Amino acid sequence: MNDSENVYSIPVRFRKMENLHIVFWLLKDISWCMLWRPLGVAMVFPTLIISIMIAWRTRQMVSELTHNLAITFWISANSLWMFSEYFHFDEKVVLFGLTGKHSAMIPFCLGALMLLYYYAWWKPRHKHELETM
Repeated sequence: MNDSENVYSIPVRFRKMENLHIVFWLLKDISWCMLWRPLGVAMVFPTLIISIMIAWRTRQMVSELTHNLAITFWISANSLWMFSEYFHFDEKVVLFGLTGKHSAMIPFCLGALMLLYYYAWWKPRHKHELETM
């Protein structure tokens, strides 16, 4: 490694939390795929809570914060979609003419807007700030 390279390190306790987050996320999605409703619903909460904690922990770096918020919106959208299928409102109009499944586009789009803000607005105006992306 070049001495002039910046290093971004994550404390082990945070890395362990991030790895556990992946386990919960996979359990949630496997449960959805296998139609294991109780486990799928139960896994939404630790997956979202850890995602929010990760975003909060990285709030000092805009690149990390925006990407972690986009992940939180993604998990929210994915969970809403899963709930709509589990509780049979996926084909029913529930919000602004959207079906339950399609209402998941709201948090999906919010996540995409977070990244659009970062890449199109914030990053070009802060070229010399230390960022991970």
